Amino acid sequence: MPPEALLLERMHLDALIRLLGEKGYQVVGPTVCGGAVVYGDITGTSDLPVGCDDEQDAGSYRLNNDGGESLFRYVVGPTSPKAFLHPPEAVVWAGTRSSQGFETVPLEEPPRFAFFGVRPCELAAVDVQDRVFLNGRPDGVYGPRREGAFFVAVNCVEPGGTCFCASMGTGPRAGSGFDVVLTEMVGGGRHVFLAETGSEEGAELLAALGAPAAAKEDVAEADRLLSEAAGKMGRAMDTAGIKDLLERSLASPHWEEVAKRCLACANCTLVCPTCFCSNVEDHTDLTGFSAERVRRWDSCFNFEFSFIHGGPLRSSTAARYRQWITHKLAWWYDQYGTSGCVGCGRCITWCPVGIDITAEVAVLRAKEETDA
Repeated sequence: MPPEALLLERMHLDALIRLLGEKGYQVVGPTVCGGAVVYGDITGTSDLPVGCDDEQDAGSYRLNNDGGESLFRYVVGPTSPKAFLHPPEAVVWAGTRSSQGFETVPLEEPPRFAFFGVRPCELAAVDVQDRVFLNGRPDGVYGPRREGAFFVAVNCVEPGGTCFCASMGTGPRAGSGFDVVLTEMVGGGRHVFLAETGSEEGAELLAALGAPAAAKEDVAEADRLLSEAAGKMGRAMDTAGIKDLLERSLASPHWEEVAKRCLACANCTLVCPTCFCSNVEDHTDLTGFSAERVRRWDSCFNFEFSFIHGGPLRSSTAARYRQWITHKLAWWYDQYGTSGCVGCGRCITWCPVGIDITAEVAVLRAKEETDA
């Protein structure tokens, strides 16, 4: 049992949130908005989706509340830390005109974020985006927002219907990337949280809570719950040789079959915690005195995204879906040394027609085996 393992009650979590605020963090955590779990500012555990669980399937999401006291029985909703670290819209440069030309105006300092209640797959997604935005020359928007961010993670003891993190090696237990990680345990007349640390700052904050050390039985119970969760995933993806499989399947007729269902609506890329495609626009005011460059989320599913002189490179829905799945599951390895998928299942849940990335990979694998 690690020496930093403590046993917390709900009041300790409220104290932890309060301490984070006192240290200057903007605390962001799961809240309920529009019938879904979304990330927003929180000041205490009462802001969390208390008593909620969710039902997720391909093209289907329902949030329920049984009036219980569980704080983390749901899994992930349509938003993720990406919306705060790589925001949907951001000014990347601003300037004003002077006699010598345009002079750069310093950008506004971003807040220091403390993410409370993030899931293991989301920590893995942050690691993926770190590779995208921080390797080489750090991105001017992502870098300052990512620097100093604090993560209170929550292990998943009840995976959702579209979760497949176990097959991607990203959950249901958080392995790294957190300052504090919690495992919620409800039952037997008690409601407690096993808390472990992943950084010195996390250890200092936990020590300030005055919570008792966890017993060996508490650690064993948390291990049991997480082992059971790994066997209850709603989905699974066979990742053996997946990069080579997709490279061999570029000419597969199956892309046209997917295109018959795909709306090219870009929902999958918008909810994905790792997708990072964007567009850049330059603006000036009517006087020409000030100018700014704005970056906005874009998607490889949009018709204009691959537009160059003469027209778009990927004019068909089939080509755009193939680009998305092959980039995420194959080319991402070439660029960043990792898969672009963390198994959160969002793209399955929030696809209006229920296209399932795990099923599409399985079909491609089955077609190749049949044709062999």
